[in-house]
Amino acid sequence: MAFIANHVRQAYNDKQTHVVMFSATAIALYGYDQGMMSLINTNKDYLLTMGIDEESPIVGVIVAVYYLGCAVGAVLFSKLADVFGRKKSIFFSLASASLGNLIMFVAGMKFPNAALALMFTGRVIMGLGVGGIDAVIPTYSSELSADDARGKALAQEFQSNIFGLVMAFGINLGVTILLGKWNQWAWRIPIIVMQIYPVLLMAFVERLPESPRWFIFNNRTDDAKEALNDIYGDEADEKYKELLEQHDREKDETVGYLEMLNPYHAQFHPTMVTIMCQINQALTGYGAVSVYGPQIFELLGFNVRTSEYLTLGNYTSYFFLMTFAWLFIDVFGRRALLVQGSIVLSASFVLLAVFGGMSEHSSDLQIPVFVPGILGTVILFIATGAFGIGWLATVWLIPTEIFPTTCRAQGTAISVIIWGFANFAITFLTPVMFNNLSYFIFLVFAGTNAVAGLWTWLYLPETGGRSFEENQDFFKEAGEAGTWRVKKVAGGDWIKMKYPDPKNPDGDAIDAERVPLLTRLEDQLPSTE
Repeated sequence: MAFIANHVRQAYNDKQTHVVMFSATAIALYGYDQGMMSLINTNKDYLLTMGIDEESPIVGVIVAVYYLGCAVGAVLFSKLADVFGRKKSIFFSLASASLGNLIMFVAGMKFPNAALALMFTGRVIMGLGVGGIDAVIPTYSSELSADDARGKALAQEFQSNIFGLVMAFGINLGVTILLGKWNQWAWRIPIIVMQIYPVLLMAFVERLPESPRWFIFNNRTDDAKEALNDIYGDEADEKYKELLEQHDREKDETVGYLEMLNPYHAQFHPTMVTIMCQINQALTGYGAVSVYGPQIFELLGFNVRTSEYLTLGNYTSYFFLMTFAWLFIDVFGRRALLVQGSIVLSASFVLLAVFGGMSEHSSDLQIPVFVPGILGTVILFIATGAFGIGWLATVWLIPTEIFPTTCRAQGTAISVIIWGFANFAITFLTPVMFNNLSYFIFLVFAGTNAVAGLWTWLYLPETGGRSFEENQDFFKEAGEAGTWRVKKVAGGDWIKMKYPDPKNPDGDAIDAERVPLLTRLEDQLPSTE
């Protein structure tokens, strides 16, 4: 009991812990929306109120337009984060998400003819806020995390994302069973419950420290010292010197979005890496699996209610398996998790296509339909875990690690923009593919996962265990070598994960392979001292 109480006191007083907890709760907004819409899409009263059929492409458009709002919100609020600070930008992002959610909740209550327009409006405004959260939170969190713990911090935050997904789907399923699919409150209650997140977070945001990097970048050195003392205590002076040195190197640099997209600019290479990371994450198909989970299980031969229960079980498993993401990401590195995740996902989707086909043709094959259904369910649970461990948080971490302070917020915003457009396309096309491809949709995702894994293996540098400045050196050396192939830059040094040397903790980081795996795993667990 004393051990637990000691850790509770440390967490209560530790500002970095506050940042991780706050950021995790904020990221849960994204997960909650996915779980919320997956059953709202099949609610009969919702479809009647919106004036659409269940097979209508408008169902997918309502889901997908949210991602367009996210793309715009990423640009808007990342700009606010640079001008007014990370905290103010986060606050207004939360306010936008809250307003959009309220508009969705009241859609069709008073003006039935405007129900669809209000739902679209609410989705876009909520998307603006969530896009801002997704752009600013990873930047803010990484700027307050140690070099060897950035991955762990962000992965923990994205585990909360899955908690939001589980919470939303569980509430949705509960009220659907209790009230039925023809009751308006079966879809309105899950929407309004989401208000817990932005309202709670807006009340707490003022207690957080502002980013010391942002203070120094804006020549507010006294504020930076105060924030560093608040966050790091005795290590504040050393951190302050490091930040000043970095600022002196970057202070004369100004980088805009157009320059980042200019092939002749130094930031074009990291910008393309950021863009491809998000495209590749969309190609895994898990945006579709998250939003249309019950329909996936129906392809494996289960009835509607059983599919809904299995979806909740899959999301719950997803949440617990995400523990391995934050245990592994700073141990094995980003590249290894992404590439191995793609391999598992490609193999899983091939098997899902086989079991989906067996389920659809079970009578011809003279096999019980539950046999391929059970086998497919096991594979889908494995695939979901592989995505969560390998792909969910990692691609959000990359842009926070490869850009200088002058354009880190823009780089993260570009990441959210591409995520928004890519997921708009995936969530819009998935219902169409369901209706036209049936179980062959799994083969499409098997192929796209293979593409994503191959690109990652060829072109993504390993950013784990290195400082922001060291990661920027990769792009300088790649330019000097005239290649983007990671294997051909600096003798392939950026293929490998860096890790603190246990024999010389104050010395340079060494290749992770030279540190025993058990030691690396133990370092990720809470201290017992």
